[in-house]
Amino acid sequence: MADAIQKKLQAELEKYQQVQKDVSKSMSARQKLEAQLTENNIVKEELDLLDSQNTVYKLIGPVLVKQDLDEAKATVGKRLEYINGEVQRYETLLKEMERKSEQHREVLASLQQEYQRAQGNPVAKA
Repeated sequence: MADAIQKKLQAELEKYQQVQKDVSKSMSARQKLEAQLTENNIVKEELDLLDSQNTVYKLIGPVLVKQDLDEAKATVGKRLEYINGEVQRYETLLKEMERKSEQHREVLASLQQEYQRAQGNPVAKA
């Protein structure tokens, strides 16, 4: 009986570890998005300081290409919307993963107690 419980415990532990790896990856991705969000907010603030007489260039590969100010503002605005949406998606995903992680922790705790009881009972009977 203890062997069966130990196998369940091991399988649950592996699931828990996988969830923790997924949480770590998602947090890393969210941090990258936060950095991009900050960078794009700075660009937006700088573009807001400009007027139509200023020249804006966009880096495409190794070349700077002249770009219309309104087009640049629109592009940065769309990028900010996208990044904010992705940040929200990762927040929701992380909350779900944390919920799953907590469930796995509870199952692990109960399986550990069950395993300890199963190990303790034969010793007490002998």
